[in-house]
Amino acid sequence: MCGIIALVNADPDSHVNQALVDGLTMLQHRGQDAAGIVTCHRNRLNMRKDNGTVAEVFTQESVQHLKGNIGIGHVRYPTAGGSCSAEAQPFYTNYPFGIALAHNGNLTNTAELTAQMSNVFRHINTGSDSELLLNLFADELQRRQLTYITPNDIFDAVRIVMRKCRGSYAVVVLINRIGLLAFRDPYGIRPLCFGKRRTAHGTDYAIASESVAIDSLDPLFKLERDVHPGEAIFITMQGQQFLNRQILSSPKFAPCLFEYVYFSRPDSVMDGIKVYEARIGMGEKLAKRIIDVLGPDHDIDVVMPIPETSRTAALQCAHLLQRPYREGYVKNRYIARTFIMPGQEVRRKTVRLKLNTVRSEFYGRNVLLIDDSIVRGTTSIELISMAREAGAKKVYFASAAPPVRFANVYGIDIPTRAELVAYGRDEEEITDCLGADRVIYNTLEDIRDAVVSLNPDHVTILEDSCFSGQYVTGDITEAYLASLEAARGEGRNARTASPPLLIIPTEVPDQNTASGFADDIQATNTIIADETLSGKRITSSTSLLPDPTALCTSPVRPPQHPRALSLDVQYELELDNPDGNVSLLSLPTDPTFLSAGSPGSACDAIHNISSPRGG
Repeated sequence: MCGIIALVNADPDSHVNQALVDGLTMLQHRGQDAAGIVTCHRNRLNMRKDNGTVAEVFTQESVQHLKGNIGIGHVRYPTAGGSCSAEAQPFYTNYPFGIALAHNGNLTNTAELTAQMSNVFRHINTGSDSELLLNLFADELQRRQLTYITPNDIFDAVRIVMRKCRGSYAVVVLINRIGLLAFRDPYGIRPLCFGKRRTAHGTDYAIASESVAIDSLDPLFKLERDVHPGEAIFITMQGQQFLNRQILSSPKFAPCLFEYVYFSRPDSVMDGIKVYEARIGMGEKLAKRIIDVLGPDHDIDVVMPIPETSRTAALQCAHLLQRPYREGYVKNRYIARTFIMPGQEVRRKTVRLKLNTVRSEFYGRNVLLIDDSIVRGTTSIELISMAREAGAKKVYFASAAPPVRFANVYGIDIPTRAELVAYGRDEEEITDCLGADRVIYNTLEDIRDAVVSLNPDHVTILEDSCFSGQYVTGDITEAYLASLEAARGEGRNARTASPPLLIIPTEVPDQNTASGFADDIQATNTIIADETLSGKRITSSTSLLPDPTALCTSPVRPPQHPRALSLDVQYELELDNPDGNVSLLSLPTDPTFLSAGSPGSACDAIHNISSPRGG
């Protein structure tokens, strides 16, 4: 998921550099991995891009070098390719003319397109589909062998690109000496809008992923509309001409539902739908769902949002449930959004740095926590644990979105089904995994209605594949999904030579003995063992089994959920990893962590147990 922006000022002596930085800052929520800007000044393209946030990448000195009245910008979270600075956008090619491109979305036929580029001797230097898109467009312009291109030539090139590309894309392109181009995929999956500002020199134009980026630039900038699905817009270097053309007719208009659930800012308007009002509707639907599940005489004492996206839905839900709304978690604003942080372990560790509890709001109460969605479950597990540590009697956990059970291939980082806590599980099983007293989801039909009802004449269906498993482009096969998961697994193994290991004991160990079942409550890489492995060395596995009793031969389920327990004493253990390194582990000794394993089973790899220490 990424954010893009483009600006054209009618005054040739003005500079868009600071406005681009400001616009990207307003889109920072869409990605904190990298940022970049390209401007054009006196037929020279100026570029600055690197890994980091907007504030980190653009110093005062670097911004001063980005002169020009026209430019494009990008903030990135990687969903294709890697995380090196070479894959920061915009991408640039010098032939023909000098072209820079920024892209939000994900192409699903990259292997086919890469082969086509190889056949015409265009080298793709990164794993980014955005660089591929740039070269596709540049190749189509180059084929015309023109010393000067017209808007018709540009629109014809876009038509060929759209016919070749599958997947989702919202794109802005800066062509040296020619002008600015923007286009959106025929399904309109990824958002794109534009606005205008009247000045003494003429009309200035702004194009962005979200309307909030245009609103923030200047009170004189007015949002015009969204770029239509399959539409292209071309603006000359000083804004003298603004041309638009419907390149391909839309087979079906299906904007991304997850944009309204999570990604977009609540003050944005997308495809005629106010994101804030959509989330209000989700909160209303969720309140009715909670009453259906828990009954009108439920024992909820207080409603709390998980900052910040869920606040809108939680506030409306509390109002309809007639329960007080409280801010039980305080957010550290200097920590990035955990969903779009790369790596499961990084997300888990960041939760407690990002959020802290107001203990007085939890102590002795039955709390209802509301989040916008539950994806991997990593954050939810930590939040529920923190609520219990703060003294909550019961913890109900509600999601304004339905269960996320399927991969998303259109630009959201949900490519592996095994990472999803809801994949293959019902609400009761998810409750066990997360350690809540009850997990409650909105239904897909309800949140579809909450969004579509706000603009039924324009939006009738939504891209909701991560909830439904139905892909609007119609070309996503099981083989394609399997290849994505395999590629993600290879990337994870390359980044982590020794997976994190977790041991759950089969009995309460004293200072000299321990036996263990290996498992993983948090759905990260783990070792897995049971009685059948007695006498064998424990080795690592990439199996993902969030249910702590999944491999137990005769499991004894604890009376409470494991994550709800306070672990006061821990033991440290050393285990051999397959790569020859030794991992130092903390072994919880709570008596409710029980299984039917015999003492000493599956423990050959344990070399040392230290004295117990306070947790």
